[in-house]
Amino acid sequence: MLTNEAYKPINCDDYDNLELACQRHWTLKLELKNGSRLEAKAVDMVSRKNVEYLQVDLSGESRELRLDHIASFSHPELGTVIVSEDE
Repeated sequence: MLTNEAYKPINCDDYDNLELACQRHWTLKLELKNGSRLEAKAVDMVSRKNVEYLQVDLSGESRELRLDHIASFSHPELGTVIVSEDE
């Protein structure tokens, strides 16, 4: 994925659900807009140069996923959330 594309903020409710997942250290099933799927533990929300990221632990490896690259995420206590852009 291109990292120099303009960042598009996600819906506030979706952001809040990701923050909750970080607070509770939930393992999320994530689907990215490029079609890849992963299961990773939500660790933190990070903002850098006006771009927001979800920091995850993927099998012991720390990764940052741009929020606007996440298509959906799910957890048993949350259900499946289809990420939408902020309007």
